[in-house]
Amino acid sequence: MSEIGFVGLGNMGAPMALRLVGAGHPPMVYDKSQTAVAEVVKAGATAASTLEALTAKAETIFLSLPTPEVVLAVGRSIAASPGSVKRVVDLSTTGPKSEMELADILAGAGIALVDSPVSGGVAGAKKGSLALMAAGPAEHFAVVEPLLTALGKVIRVAEEPGKAQVMKLINNICSAASLAITSEAMVMGAKAGLDADIMIEVLNAGSGRTSASVDKIPRFVLPGTFDFGFVIALSLKDIRLCLEEAERLGVPMMVGNAVRMLFAITKADFGPDADMTAVIRPLERWAGVEVRRAAAKEA
Repeated sequence: MSEIGFVGLGNMGAPMALRLVGAGHPPMVYDKSQTAVAEVVKAGATAASTLEALTAKAETIFLSLPTPEVVLAVGRSIAASPGSVKRVVDLSTTGPKSEMELADILAGAGIALVDSPVSGGVAGAKKGSLALMAAGPAEHFAVVEPLLTALGKVIRVAEEPGKAQVMKLINNICSAASLAITSEAMVMGAKAGLDADIMIEVLNAGSGRTSASVDKIPRFVLPGTFDFGFVIALSLKDIRLCLEEAERLGVPMMVGNAVRMLFAITKADFGPDADMTAVIRPLERWAGVEVRRAAAKEA
């Protein structure tokens, strides 16, 4: 395997880079945070002092970046100094419009794009159990597929970059909506005097089971830690991208717009760095109850 690079060592990027190290594909890494770089280098990666130093050596570069604007800025930098780069694998969530723009930017420098956003959160990134949606030219996908399998389950959804972004936005709006409605339901139950853990047990045994009832609420809401690891600002960004694409396609999303409103209220009340599981907190305040297990309430 030729030299690979990895740009962006945030909450998701760092554990994914570490998974590549563990799979025997230690990348050359670059991030503005030297602390983040040092942690991954300690595990076996190598550091690039600049993005240009990385492009000079790496044939394949992975991106894990927070916003479409940052992804496009890095893409322009790579295209301006392509070095050895043959392909870029974008693990970020940018939305299809920005991803197609990225593909055009890179194509101008003779670089292919594999669009491969991920789902599964920080825990999935650490365990290598992410779901990866991939779209890109077959010959380049074939090169990177063995690397992607170190991160989780890879599903190729299309040939054209941008299509995997559509699939990711669909996944994320479903995840956000399930968290929003399950939060409302849990607050209703708490107001009625039901025990939080018993509510979760019933939901997970019945047709109300969702990723929120299985994971987010019992692990991060009931103990009151609110540390799932994905901030409300980024979650709201994903919801906005989904609704914008739906509008472009002429698809009404009434439930999606209601979900955006709750997430926007949470961001306004608790700040952009609040965990996405904090969406239950405005509901709790309005209802005058807290959804916590007994031990967390006593603490």
